[in-house]
Amino acid sequence: MNKVVVGLSGGVDSSVAAATLHHQGYEVVGLTLWLMKGKGQCCSEGMVDAAFICEQLGIPHYIVDRRDVFQTNIVDFLVAGYETGITPLPCSQCNKTVKFSPMLQYAREELGIDRIATGHYARIRFDAASDRYQLLRAVDRAKDQSYFLYDLSQEILASVLFPLGEHTKAETRQIAAQFALKTAEKPESQDLCLIEHYGSMRTFLDKYITPQTGDIVDRDGKVLGQHTGIHHYTIGQRKGLGIAAAEPLYVIGLDAANNRVIVGDRDLTLQSECTVSRVNWVSISPPVNPIRGEVQIRYRSAAVPVSVIPLEGDRVKLVFDEPQACVTPGQAAVWYDGDVLLGGGILERET
Repeated sequence: MNKVVVGLSGGVDSSVAAATLHHQGYEVVGLTLWLMKGKGQCCSEGMVDAAFICEQLGIPHYIVDRRDVFQTNIVDFLVAGYETGITPLPCSQCNKTVKFSPMLQYAREELGIDRIATGHYARIRFDAASDRYQLLRAVDRAKDQSYFLYDLSQEILASVLFPLGEHTKAETRQIAAQFALKTAEKPESQDLCLIEHYGSMRTFLDKYITPQTGDIVDRDGKVLGQHTGIHHYTIGQRKGLGIAAAEPLYVIGLDAANNRVIVGDRDLTLQSECTVSRVNWVSISPPVNPIRGEVQIRYRSAAVPVSVIPLEGDRVKLVFDEPQACVTPGQAAVWYDGDVLLGGGILERET
């Protein structure tokens, strides 16, 4: 019988992934990673619900303490980024270093199982011509989570199942109801787990970074107001600046060295190109020549036409067909060919 370890957060998506595979005849083992204390689907409440789902399905359930790994790879990573004036993206980092790799390692070494599965909305297929596993968008574009999975390796893609990739969220709820799962009506998580835990990103950051006030300046250095700590701001931010101006002002730069927030009008947020580092080529081998695609520079942004130009090392230059607003250092840029995720990386701070 096929065996698979399913990552269970205690939410409806992972519950349906486990129930679906169990119904299909897989020998399913539930695994929950303990990442931090407190509320939130990945923590106390989530672990209880995950255990209940496993009892309901009649499958084993393991809880693995990964709080130290989460602290180092996510909490410390975020704090260090915000202290230097960038806005790190924790989810792709978490998927690679905290969830998928540790899950697969635990499954293999402790349980003797070579397959894992999660409730992510994405799809995988094997392309014989290139001898590579390809990562594709989910059928439900509104729920597609491939953007957060761009950093997964070929080894992970060869070993993971995404049972929800062909379903819409509405269908997932229907399946949960058909299986009478406890989580069928559980509200969907709307925020990062850290925000759910602390109430806001600001509250979380203030726990680790002492707010230091400083100047809000325009591009010429003219002081326009005071800020409450550069970690409270991000590129493209318009609200909450506390500045009276004839035209709306946006954050266009964060000068950590001089503790300044730099603002300007919307045109100053536009960039025609940018550089991306820590690139992971997913569905294709690293190209030598420029390629065309569509890129997302934020999870909820539309994919826009782009030329991807390989640079030395694990870096590329993105040249947009039309200038893009609010290109935020620390966030991910992920490029596609239709539904196929070609690659992605981290937006660099422009010097």
